[in-house]
Amino acid sequence: MDQAVLLFDSDCGFCRWAVAKLLRWDRHHMLRPIAIQDAEADRWLGGMDDKERMESWHLATPDGELYSAGEAVAPLMRLLPAGTPVAALAASFPGTTERLYRWVARHRDQLGGALGTEACAVDPSAHPGNPPR
Repeated sequence: MDQAVLLFDSDCGFCRWAVAKLLRWDRHHMLRPIAIQDAEADRWLGGMDDKERMESWHLATPDGELYSAGEAVAPLMRLLPAGTPVAALAASFPGTTERLYRWVARHRDQLGGALGTEACAVDPSAHPGNPPR
């Protein structure tokens, strides 16, 4: 089974928390989380400068497509059980999806702070979809 790669900021407590929630939803192990800071991320993000890499999450699909920020919501949701309705909404309102994503991204420090130690304790690399190193 081919997995999509979800690239996220491992230094961000909110990002780790959000990825952990997505991985819990991902009962069929369609996602493989990789930290943007990991050297392996270059395989998918090699053409991006550091600023572009770090300003959002990224989704690399098995068919070779790369989506970033709000654009990644619909294809990501299509991979998750019962995520099709959310995917349809995101695809129908791409401008709104992008604005919502950007709002969350701008406020991720505050959101992570509100989650406290719950956000800091998450380790998405422990997801069963990740092969052992």
